Amino acid sequence: MIQAKVTLAQPLKSQRQFVAETGSGHHLILDDAAGATGAKPIELVALALAGCTAFDVVTMLRQKHHQKLTGYEVFVEADQAERPPQVFTVLRVRHVLTGMGIDKQAVEQAIHLSEEKYCSVGAMLKGNAKLETAYEINEEPVEWLKPGAAPEKVCA
Repeated sequence: MIQAKVTLAQPLKSQRQFVAETGSGHHLILDDAAGATGAKPIELVALALAGCTAFDVVTMLRQKHHQKLTGYEVFVEADQAERPPQVFTVLRVRHVLTGMGIDKQAVEQAIHLSEEKYCSVGAMLKGNAKLETAYEINEEPVEWLKPGAAPEKVCA
């Protein structure tokens, strides 16, 4: 069971700032555009999608495909309906991977499996929104990651 709680931060003031607490005990501030002291709830939905697919893709690339990732970012842009409820209508997800010899087919398979099987956030959003996915792979020539290369010794 997933749990969440939000509490009005300053009940006697007119602001709409909340302290959010996850079931696992983590806290963050929620606010609206006027207060601008925390994330808007809808932004957290986009963030949840980015985080969900990131966990899936990195896990598959490292454990199943043994890829040497030195960096990974997921960017999400979402368009919303003009009228309430302003659900997401289009989600653009861009994966940016950095590493050595990253296999394009492994990346495509990991992203596909995340979208079609594993990412629960994406599965919930796909009912209302069109999902557009892109990725880029950046080669990073890190010498110490090459097979047979030993790290440089540092002398004090």
